[in-house]
Amino acid sequence: MDLARSTKTETTAYADPKRYLWLFSVAVPAVPLIGVCLVVATGNPLFAFFALGFDFVFIPLMDALIGEDPNNPPTEAIEALSADTWYRVLLFASIPVAWISFLATAWAIATLDLPLWAMAGLVLGAAVMSGGMLTVGHELGHKPNRLDRAGSKLACALTGYAHFCIEHNRGHHVQVATPEDPASARLGESIYRFALREIPGAAVRGWRLERQRLNKKGLPFWSLQNDLLQGYAIALAVALALVWQFGWIMVPFLLVHHPVGWLQLTFANYVEHYGLLRGKLKNGRYEPCEPRHSWNTNHIVSNLLLFHLQRHFDHHANPLRPYQALRNFEGLPRLPSGYPGSFVLAAVPPMWFGVMDSKVLDWADGDLSLINVDPPALAHYQSRSAV
Repeated sequence: MDLARSTKTETTAYADPKRYLWLFSVAVPAVPLIGVCLVVATGNPLFAFFALGFDFVFIPLMDALIGEDPNNPPTEAIEALSADTWYRVLLFASIPVAWISFLATAWAIATLDLPLWAMAGLVLGAAVMSGGMLTVGHELGHKPNRLDRAGSKLACALTGYAHFCIEHNRGHHVQVATPEDPASARLGESIYRFALREIPGAAVRGWRLERQRLNKKGLPFWSLQNDLLQGYAIALAVALALVWQFGWIMVPFLLVHHPVGWLQLTFANYVEHYGLLRGKLKNGRYEPCEPRHSWNTNHIVSNLLLFHLQRHFDHHANPLRPYQALRNFEGLPRLPSGYPGSFVLAAVPPMWFGVMDSKVLDWADGDLSLINVDPPALAHYQSRSAV
């Protein structure tokens, strides 16, 4: 059999074993809605914590029990797999599910007679899932066509984070794994110090990049063509509608929901590139981003939860490659768990440093000059390496 015929046969024969498992990604945004339904059906306010338990207890346990999937689609099948519209439809299908969960939570906060702690559980659970929808905004935001970009705006508007795709695509992907990138965590930097740098830094960069884009087109910043303002307008319109419908209780609801949603992205950025550094070339520029500049995890359940975001090093190497075709590489940086489990670990800095610092040092063979080190922590790691 000649090579052309063999390639065609292999491509045609390939069937994605996770093709229908990706429906899990569409169903997961309904978890806060399920929590609201359980509270209403049972009258038990403890179910207000259903979404939080699902994300930070159930998912890490399933990752530990079910394990990882290191398998890749055949190289010859990637083009056809990438063009399969089934996977794109799933992204769009998840958006209304997430919005319904968000609105159901707002309704529950405004109308149910709940103790304050139960309200907090509902809001935090909804915020975590809404923040997870930035993954969908991320996936669609990398695509060039208008429909995908419109879907991205709707996904990001859920937490009022309209600048995300702009700063991510044109900022983070350019400066990733460098000290100049506010979205790349440094060795010895806690998640809390990182958040104080990343959240405002990303917003400033997003506004600056959009201003530059409009200037090149000869358009003013305050125009209908401003992608930032379009996304913010959606979030503002929804906020006003909620206040009009349910009253001023929606103001504290939104003031908790949106920032907690942003923190989901902050946690993801934190674990994705912690301590990793691209080397500088002789011309002063950084080397091209390679798969070794991202932390990866192949845990099946959390990857289904996050549309393969955890195969992060192939995403940075091939930003336009859709989630279903992202590949695993052997011998590259690995997280100890999927993102939800890693977020729990990162929330306790001594535990995170205890697990991850040795991984970063091993990655650089102990050479601190090859690591993105937080300046205040440099002396600590120098003394540690001298021992």
